[in-house]
Amino acid sequence: MARLYVVTGSGSGIGAATAAELRSRGADVVGADLRGADIEADLATEAGRARLADEVRRIGRIDALIACAGVRWDLGDSRGGSDAQTIVRVNFFGAVRPLLALRELLAESPAPRAVTISSTFALRAEDESLIQACLENDEDRALALCPDDGERAYNASKAAIARWVRRNAPSQEWAGAGIALNAVAPAMIATPMAPLITDELREEQLRVSPLGGIGRPEQVASLLAWLASEANGFVSGQTVFVDGAGDALARPEASPI
Repeated sequence: MARLYVVTGSGSGIGAATAAELRSRGADVVGADLRGADIEADLATEAGRARLADEVRRIGRIDALIACAGVRWDLGDSRGGSDAQTIVRVNFFGAVRPLLALRELLAESPAPRAVTISSTFALRAEDESLIQACLENDEDRALALCPDDGERAYNASKAAIARWVRRNAPSQEWAGAGIALNAVAPAMIATPMAPLITDELREEQLRVSPLGGIGRPEQVASLLAWLASEANGFVSGQTVFVDGAGDALARPEASPI
């Protein structure tokens, strides 16, 4: 029987690239998104998260959950963006609540894996009280603490994801159940969530991400696919940067060792 992966945010960007990568490897993939996916669910809402979990339970099994769904703030271009509260609802609670809801079913797999998406923007997070409310799984308080600035809300939501993974991965509920839990933290990737990409932006990004400047969704997808695979039997609790050496350039002394 092929491995079964559930990928949220499968309609575009990193989620779509991840679903395509997994299918190319012969896996069964169930995509979830607002529309046009196997499971249509609005992860900004508790009802949408419950619908996702219920639909997966109806399938009866899951080997890996890759939580890619996310929204951006308004970058000032014609595509618009989401308000601060929606950013926190989707980017943090829209990832964590399904992971919690499906953890027990996931643990029934012989090789269970869970991966979600942080961001290099997490390094810019300022709103510690918002991060703590997220970590305490208190959505009402988190929304009340949201700043008006969508970028600040985005940064805090991604910092909270990275800390949540690190706090929970070693626990009895995750590592104790054999579930490897990780996150990836991309820098700028050429997806609909990125700014409009111009020659000037490419040159600017090469200065901050010297290995390539702007990443491709497929480059993140290949790492997500490995972290969620049977091959990953010992990597857990990590937030892996996918940033063209950007963090190493900006913080050369910030080695974890």
